[in-house]
Amino acid sequence: MSTATPALDLKEDILRLKKERNAIILAHNYQIGPIQDLADYVGDSLGLSYRAQETDAQVIAFCGVHFMAETAKILNPEKTVVLPDKDAGCSLEQSCPAHALHKYLDDHADRNYYIVAYINCSGGVKALSDVICTSGNAVRIVEQAPKDRPILFVPDANLGAWVMENTDRKMDLWQGACYVHVEFTRDSIQKIKDEYPDAVVVAHPECTTAVRLLADEVCSTEKMISFCKNAEATNIIVVTESGMLHRLQKEAPDKNLIPGPTESCACSDCKYMKMNTLEKLHACLETLEPQVEVPEDIRLKAEAAVVRMLEQSK
Repeated sequence: MSTATPALDLKEDILRLKKERNAIILAHNYQIGPIQDLADYVGDSLGLSYRAQETDAQVIAFCGVHFMAETAKILNPEKTVVLPDKDAGCSLEQSCPAHALHKYLDDHADRNYYIVAYINCSGGVKALSDVICTSGNAVRIVEQAPKDRPILFVPDANLGAWVMENTDRKMDLWQGACYVHVEFTRDSIQKIKDEYPDAVVVAHPECTTAVRLLADEVCSTEKMISFCKNAEATNIIVVTESGMLHRLQKEAPDKNLIPGPTESCACSDCKYMKMNTLEKLHACLETLEPQVEVPEDIRLKAEAAVVRMLEQSK
């Protein structure tokens, strides 16, 4: 009789299925710790996009939210892309439906916008866009935008404002926001700073301007790794979704990483990111469901915008 725990058996069976399916497991930095520990690659949206583009695996098990798995499918139409929970969405994606953006562009056709879309959007929005960006490359992408056309930045107004602060480009901003990052407030972060007066603060650019002004560094989740590793301070307040702490604790074990509290609680979980579990990952590798599909006409247009981002990021 086996003495292995059910949890260990589940992990072993996920690895077995991964091998049988010729699959790769990609996980975003906000996923639960056990999924990050099993993944072939853990990273931010830019890194995950590169891995999705480069993989030789036939099956991509994307542990993230829907737009991320959809992006993998856009880059790999011939591969099977599965998402552990089909309902793992994103408040930013929901804030900018493709039909609403299409109507806005029709209503403002005289502007001839150059559209820069944050990757946290649907395939339909990507298909309407000129180029995609992530928090890790947004400044670089916007700096390469044509100078003779006005820029419309969708859907995250906070990220767009931060980009304008770090470039000489002016943009019109779609008024979308990440529901997790706007829960961080100046008062909630100042309160924890008062408890740790020697601490430095690293914050995601999806946070509000008031929070960003308190931060010693504003950057993508991937750049948080090097910041925390290289920071002279021992105490670091990390202002982003809670899943990031798991990877940071592994990468910077000598630092005291303090989760930034929101106004309502000490946690900062994204309910969508946390929908994925080991059980659901196991099930999707076993059944190859739920699969993510993108209509070919939308996929081709979206692919052009995503590939342009990848080329401009090299």
